[in-house]
Amino acid sequence: MNIVKTSIPDVLIFEPIIHGDDRGYFMESFRLSHFAEVDPSINFVQDNQSKSKKGTLRGLHYQLQFPQGKLVRVLSGEVFDVVVDIRKGSENFGKWVGTVLSGENKKQLWAPAGFAHGFYVLSDFAELAYKCTEYYHPEDDYSLLWNDEDIGIDWPIMESDPLLSDKDKNANSFANASLFQ
Repeated sequence: MNIVKTSIPDVLIFEPIIHGDDRGYFMESFRLSHFAEVDPSINFVQDNQSKSKKGTLRGLHYQLQFPQGKLVRVLSGEVFDVVVDIRKGSENFGKWVGTVLSGENKKQLWAPAGFAHGFYVLSDFAELAYKCTEYYHPEDDYSLLWNDEDIGIDWPIMESDPLLSDKDKNANSFANASLFQ
C-alpha cells in the first residue's frame, strides 16, 4: 500500500496495490502494520457504512469528548471527501484537505481525531465505509457549516444547493463553533 502525505501532514491518503486480471481484482483494504508506522496507538473499534444520492453533502462532522479518527473509503460511486483541522494550536488550524474517493480509484483518506469530516456525492449514488477509532456518542456529535467562508472549502461545481440534513443546515460557523482543544 502506498501512503501519500497531503498538505496537512497528519492527513494521509492510502492507495492500495490492486492485483487484477480478467476475473476481477484483489486488494488489501486495511493492514494494521501500515497504521503502526503512522501511529502505533491507533485502534479501530467501529465500522460504519452509508449510502447517499447525488448532490448529498454530509458534514462537516466532528466530536469533542470522544473524538474519532476515521479511515474513509468509497465502495461504489464517487465523492469529494474533505477534512478540516479543528485542533486549536495546530499550525494547520482551519485548513482543509479534499480529495476524490471512488469505487474506481479505491483510495482511502485517513482523518485523525481532531478533524471535522464531510463529503459531497458526485455520482448518482455513493456508498462509503469507514473505520473509527472511537465509538459513536450521539451527545458528542457536532457539525460545522459546509460553506463557511473562514474555512473556504473549494467544493466541486454543484448543479444546485446540496442536499443537507437538518443538523447540517443548522451547523455552526467556524468562528462560533466549539472546537477541539
